[in-house]
Amino acid sequence: MRGFPGHLSPRAFFEAPPEIVAPRLLGKLLVHRVGTSLLAGRIVEVEAYLGPHNDPPDPAAHSHRGPTPRNLVLFGPAGHAYVYAIYGRYFCMNISCETEGQAGCVLLRALEPVAGADRMAANRGLDDGAPVRLLTSGPSRLCQAMSLTRISHNGLDIASAASPLQVRDDGFAPGEVMVTARIGLKHAVDWPLRFALAGHGCVSGPRAVPQFTRSRWHRAGWPFLKENAT
Repeated sequence: MRGFPGHLSPRAFFEAPPEIVAPRLLGKLLVHRVGTSLLAGRIVEVEAYLGPHNDPPDPAAHSHRGPTPRNLVLFGPAGHAYVYAIYGRYFCMNISCETEGQAGCVLLRALEPVAGADRMAANRGLDDGAPVRLLTSGPSRLCQAMSLTRISHNGLDIASAASPLQVRDDGFAPGEVMVTARIGLKHAVDWPLRFALAGHGCVSGPRAVPQFTRSRWHRAGWPFLKENAT
């Protein structure tokens, strides 16, 4: 893979509430140019985090208490990388949504390696040919595999054709989308804001997570399920 595949996802794609952007990201490619090489993975699992302007605000979101030096990217224009550190050595990548001044983002939880799997394995300290699930299944794993860090990539404009980090659309049709509560949280643990390709082997987390059906979603007052669930 020499050039960036497909076409660039424009800024307008990200200028919507994160619960709308998140499922639309499934099947898109996250592509990172590293030197003369490309690392690419298909997005198969995401979580939406709502901004403080929402009613109610999302207590699990980094933007919950307003702008800070750490989360300022989230309050800027849509389509920018928000990369933060966890446990002092790992990183997670989000994409900012909404319009400038209104925070919201989508956390990338898992990718399916598409290009540069050997480089990804080396980045993860694994042998070439390691199971793909070990490469990019989980938010910190995918950042390590894709060579993403806060100091180098936080704030990058992924909607710019000049950026080394982009989200691209190669026409892939994602198929059935699984909708569940987000995982690994202490707050808003029952909000149905995790979206994944149903049955995909690279999806992270427990193998069995209760899914939200259309009727359950409506009973809970989450109308955006109309677009995403059956």
